This record gives sequence, C-alpha cells and structure tokens, in this order.
Amino acid sequence: MCNMPTHAAVQRRPHRPGYARAQLTLVEHALCPLDTKRSLMPASIHETTYGFSDKHRNRKKAHVRIGMLDGMSAHDELYLWGLLSLALSQPEPTADFFATPYYCLRQLGLITSDKRGGREFESFRAALKRLAGIRYQNDAFYDPVRGEHRDVSFGFLNYSLPLDSNSSRSWRFAWDPIFFELASASGGALAFDLALYKDLDAASRRLYLYLKKRFFRADTIEPLNVRSLAVDVLGFSDSLEVKHLKQKVLRCCTQLVDRQLLLLPSNSTSANDLIRKASKGVYTVQLHKGTAFDKSVYPTSMKVKDSPLFDPLRSIGFDVATIHRLMQTYSAKLLTQWSDITLAAIERQAASFFTNSPQAYFMDNVKAASKENRTPPDWWRDLRKKELEQERTQERSKAALLHATTNDHGFDAYLANEAREAFANVMQRLTEDFLKAGKSEPDARCQAKSLARKHFRNRYRKGNNEASDTTGFTTIGSLL
Repeated sequence: MCNMPTHAAVQRRPHRPGYARAQLTLVEHALCPLDTKRSLMPASIHETTYGFSDKHRNRKKAHVRIGMLDGMSAHDELYLWGLLSLALSQPEPTADFFATPYYCLRQLGLITSDKRGGREFESFRAALKRLAGIRYQNDAFYDPVRGEHRDVSFGFLNYSLPLDSNSSRSWRFAWDPIFFELASASGGALAFDLALYKDLDAASRRLYLYLKKRFFRADTIEPLNVRSLAVDVLGFSDSLEVKHLKQKVLRCCTQLVDRQLLLLPSNSTSANDLIRKASKGVYTVQLHKGTAFDKSVYPTSMKVKDSPLFDPLRSIGFDVATIHRLMQTYSAKLLTQWSDITLAAIERQAASFFTNSPQAYFMDNVKAASKENRTPPDWWRDLRKKELEQERTQERSKAALLHATTNDHGFDAYLANEAREAFANVMQRLTEDFLKAGKSEPDARCQAKSLARKHFRNRYRKGNNEASDTTGFTTIGSLL
C-alpha cells in the first residue's frame, strides 16, 4: 500500500465546520467488528491484518491487535475522528484539549442547541468511555514523522470530567502523546467531508475513508479481494460466506455510487458490474474515483462560536463581542484556565464568594495572571487533583489490558510450535466438514481457521497447553 509523503511538521489549519481528519494508517483496517454483539463485549480483543509495501516495494503484512475494556462500536469512530479534528484545528494544537460537550456536539452537527441530558449527550459520554478504554498495537505501523514502519502501542485518549454532570465547565480530553504525534504530523492524516461521512452507514464510512487514502495518488486502484476488503477493512464477520460478503460490499459501493463518489464501469448501469469472479470462490472489486470525491466543502472563515472557549465564557456572562475581544487579547491557555476556575467557583462556592460579579472576578484574575501576578487558588487545585485521579484510573485500567494483550502475544508462537500438529489436524477436519456442507474451498478454509483459532485461544488463555485434545471438532454440528 502506498503511503503519503512524510514530514515531521505539524499542520496548522484554522477550524472549518464540516471538515474532519482521520489518521492514515488507521483507515487501512477495521478498528472493531461491525457486529455490536461482538464489538461491545467488555475486555475483548479484536485482531486483523492489512498489506503494505515497504521502502523496497516488497509486499508485507501488518498485524493489529486492539484491546477494548468496554468494547467499541463502529459508530464511535465518528466521535474519534470528530474530536481529533477539533483538537488539531485549534490555533495551537496540543494533546490537552478543553471543550464543553455541547461545543463538541454542535461542531459535529449532532445538536443545534445546548440540550442538556439529551440522547445525543448520553451517546457521546458512552462513546467517550469506550474510546478511553482502548489499547492499540500494530507491528508495522507507518510513522509519518520518522518515515518508516514501526512496532507501536498506544491508546487514543483519556478524559477528565467535572464531577457534577450538570456543570458548565469544560471537559478535558488528554490525547495519547504517541497517537497525537502520529495524527498531527504532515502526511499522517487525511481530510474528509464530515457531513457526507455522517450520512453513510458504518461500513460505508470505512470504505469512504479507505478510498480517500487510496484515491490520493490514482483515480483507479488495482482490483481488491472482496473477502479481504469486507472482513479486514470494513469489519464484517470472517465466518460469512463470500456470496454474503459480496452483497455487503455491493451495498457499500452503491451508496458511494449514488453520491458520485465512485464511477461505474463504461456502459454499466449497476454497481454489480464492479465485482468480478477471479476463480472458484474468489471475487475482486475494482473501484474508480467519482467526480464528487474531491469536491471542496470547507468554509473560509471562523466565527467566535466555533471556538471551544465560547461556551465557558458565555456561561460566565460575557456577550459575543466581549468574548471576541478577550480571545484576541489573551492566550487560549490563560482563558481556559481562569474560565474553569470561575465556573467552578459559581458552581461550588457560596453567592458571597464574588465581591462584585463572576465577570469582574474573571477579568481581575485574567489581567493579573497575564502579568504573572496571580496563581490559581488552592481550592481549585484540590478539585483538579480529584478530577486527575479519573485519568489515573483510566491509565491503570488500560495498563492492565495492555498486560493481558502482551501475555496473549505468545499465542501465535504457541500455534506455530507445541500446538502446530494439533491445530493442523483440527483445521483439516473442519475444512472437510465445511466442504461437505456445500461451502467453497476458500470459505471452508477461512471459517475453519476462525473456529480453530478461537478454540485454541481459549485453551491457551486458560493455561491448558494440551492442545492435542481435539474433542468437539468431530463435526461442524458439534461446534455450532
């Protein structure tokens, strides 16, 4: 797979509503299964692979393992790419991003007003919890900063939220430093149309981003294996027969054709003509770039309301004109800190705390702090310590998950050595049973491998290495 140009510089782009960015390598494969019965299982591990070309143009395969404390939904990717885009689009992007949930949901086009406690708000919190519980490992991740493939392990983000769910204070999103570096470097991200992305179903969203990368260099890409595309890139179950995977890929392609993101072959009127039979049980799909793929949808100006500072300052009591003036006069870091202190005082201190008004308290402290004559109060520091403990708890949980996935890393070596003969016997017996059931040879081998690996993985995790016991693999019926 070709990679984008590599530079270490961080891109600085003004925020543009409707514009979003995704990390280039992560669009090469599914982050979780599409089936929520599998993907939302707590303490689960998703494994997948994808092909790439090294610097000598030799084809290699990357192996990916994703540990999920609370599972993950394919729809969570909207929040992942949306939040990442908001963080990277700030005037001075940092791994610490402060914003109210209502700002984030407005910018993502999920709400039009500050609805507190609504369904969108609860969905956002749930998705955030899942994303914060993910640990990602890849033995050949393309690093755009260093211009090479590397063995990596990182999370996506942590968060620190106000203890009061009705608080007007900003939420803190703390991006994993390695992930943030990889996503913010030039050549590490691709831009896409957020409104269009939201309009697609989960599988078609993944295909859209995958093609966004592939169409960067060419308007037509080489034929793709349908099973590999459906399972490894889009996230459909590897136990599905190829005839069903064909239909699922066709539905995704049809959505993109309808939006002029893909072109049909000459003299064709149906997306069915995109798929060709290569051999018995093997199909390929060749895709052509549509006229709407590179259409620009980016506004050129930024409004005051597009800043994450707008909500906190408005909650303190400032009008739009004053907020604009404050943003032009003081640093975002200073305004973020003292708006949080002021809002915390409004919510936690007695009415007599403010001599005049919250606005006056804020202005007095910001002016003094800008001259380095004022530091945050002790009560606020104590409050921050409680909230930072939330992040430490998240890190401990992810560390435990990483430990579990690291211990499980020897599974492939286990199959290749002491369980090699037993695994081969099981594979052969299962393949024969699936062939007798009428499946094609590629489908039979794929489903046999999936079931056999699941069985041996369970035995490996339980510490039982007597893999020669193949009880339960006499027939397909005894497995299902």
